Amino acid sequence: MCELIKNKTIILFDGVCNLCNDSVKFVLKHEKKSELYFSSLQSETAKNILKHFNYNKKESVVLIENNKLYVQSSAALRITRYLKGGFPLLFFLMIVPPFIRHSIYNYIAKNRYKWFGKRETCMMPDEKIKHRFI
Repeated sequence: MCELIKNKTIILFDGVCNLCNDSVKFVLKHEKKSELYFSSLQSETAKNILKHFNYNKKESVVLIENNKLYVQSSAALRITRYLKGGFPLLFFLMIVPPFIRHSIYNYIAKNRYKWFGKRETCMMPDEKIKHRFI
């Protein structure tokens, strides 16, 4: 498992959540370089990665960066640094205390299926980006 995550920045996302899937598509469209990898939280790969970090909570987004695990708003804000344009400026929101950031994040995450819907199956990437999904 260590080799799988070594030198990779990986986003683990809820593969049946419409908001999460649309967020992955947004990241793919707006990233500066094609350096991010993706895996749905429902996959065995993601389960093994989370086990490697001894993390068992079901978050809607997890970021593995420099062999460290980030969750909730910390993961989402760190992802903005990989995007083009003004999106990296959002990283300044890290100065907001985590209990505030995470509360807002958790409110959205708790309601994401109700507000944005849910799929029956995980997103299937097309051939152009298939190699970025692990």
